[in-house]
Amino acid sequence: MVSKKVKNADHFCYGEETKLAWEAGKLTADITEEQRKLTEADLVIFQFPMYWFTVPAIMKGWMDRVLTLGFAFTHEKRYSQGIFKDKKAMLSFTTGSQESMFSANGINGDMNVTLWPLQNGILHYCGFQVLAPQIFWAPSLVSSEARGTMLEGWCTRMQGLLGENPLAFTPLDCFDGEKGYQLKPEVHEKHAAKEFGLTVGTHLGKALPPNNQMKAGV
Repeated sequence: MVSKKVKNADHFCYGEETKLAWEAGKLTADITEEQRKLTEADLVIFQFPMYWFTVPAIMKGWMDRVLTLGFAFTHEKRYSQGIFKDKKAMLSFTTGSQESMFSANGINGDMNVTLWPLQNGILHYCGFQVLAPQIFWAPSLVSSEARGTMLEGWCTRMQGLLGENPLAFTPLDCFDGEKGYQLKPEVHEKHAAKEFGLTVGTHLGKALPPNNQMKAGV
């Protein structure tokens, strides 16, 4: 990925070394080409079959190699203040299990929880405005007509994607950086009497807000 010459071979820090390589223009050509595409894009759609409750290894590898420190995020520029805050991104994927299995009462667990690491921990972390995911539930288990209907719905949605509102995440300035990025007391107090937590991840010990990672405006 980078030149064999590193800044600190005795204590190798992947993030810092890739940042230095990016700044020096020493990342490999395939990575810089992908970064160029990201820089020019207004909307990025990650299309994949869900493997083991996440993206396939080849896509995770793309994220690991392309979303480098400095290019995609810094310690100061992340989440709502991230580098890609003027861009939109979304997940579009198929599942092997039926929708009922990914419910709050289903054996696979709530899909909102499954999506949190991907949508908050990768996309939103880099600043992307994250659009609601497009999920094709168990296409291998339905008829060809049903699969056709899925595709028709996706084609219709794609016509207006850039105009969609993104999912809701708690802004970075709601957390106190001097106290380990804990939710500020005034924000916590404001939501103390509410039934649900702020998001799937920042749930305040309350019930998870329904469909927080599945639909905009919740």
